[in-house]
Amino acid sequence: MAGAAAARRLAEAGLDVRVFDKGRGVGGRMATRQVGEMQFDHGAQFMRAHGPAFAAELDRWARRGVVAPWSAADRYVGVPGMTAPVRDLLAGLPVSSAATIVRLRRSGARWHVEDASGTVHGPFDGVAITFPAPQVATLLAASGVGLPDIGRASYAPCWSLMVATDAPSPDILVEPHADPIALIARDSAKPGRPAGSRLTVHATPSWSRRHLEASREAVVAALLEAAEDVLGLALRPSHAEAHRWRYAQVETALEKPCLYDPDLSLGAAGDWCLGARIEAAYDSGEALARSLLADLSRPA
Repeated sequence: MAGAAAARRLAEAGLDVRVFDKGRGVGGRMATRQVGEMQFDHGAQFMRAHGPAFAAELDRWARRGVVAPWSAADRYVGVPGMTAPVRDLLAGLPVSSAATIVRLRRSGARWHVEDASGTVHGPFDGVAITFPAPQVATLLAASGVGLPDIGRASYAPCWSLMVATDAPSPDILVEPHADPIALIARDSAKPGRPAGSRLTVHATPSWSRRHLEASREAVVAALLEAAEDVLGLALRPSHAEAHRWRYAQVETALEKPCLYDPDLSLGAAGDWCLGARIEAAYDSGEALARSLLADLSRPA
């Protein structure tokens, strides 16, 4: 979301923008997984607005069917999946997927970026990095540059369990926040989703951290048993798989909109700047775009 918000703002201001994403598709933790005819939002479950900028964006998306209310009046989900708002922001922009950027190269006043295949892209007048903070720090170190305070941001991991079941549907959203279960969401109850009964189960940060290197089979068994205990029913899954989010939820945010070095035209943004919310990622991306625009519009 941070990268998409920054890219859209820069493009609307008339800049040529190119987006690189290491995933097979855009969205990051606003993720939707397709398994045959089934669909799971296995990352962020919903979004809501606390400030006017994101509230206005949510309203625009809602009027165009990109998001819809779910579970409670102030909670929205992407339609037909959680990736929809990110896809909307990036519509019409050049996006290179499955492109892991491993190094930045400064040449005079301009930048080149190198991906994991060794391909070098550029030149670019400015660079906006919207990885999770530990990955930003790794890229900066490999590139011989730095941004202040990047090491202060921290994340909790999360194991996510995706379950298809023919059991009676539980409540739309259950949030025990007691080891090992943080929440159980009924994916199939979200608007615009395929038919069937599907659940997403998120483990608590503490349990996920203790079991971070466990096998997926072990995680599936443990979380399935715990979910059945919480719901009080046998799920009898026809499909169950686990996904590990190493950088899932911000624990320590920098409490500043973004990081930016005007001497290098280089900055970073993400929810780790402002807090563990989709809105925080959006606001941070917008802030970084404003910093780049102010910098790049100065007379040479």
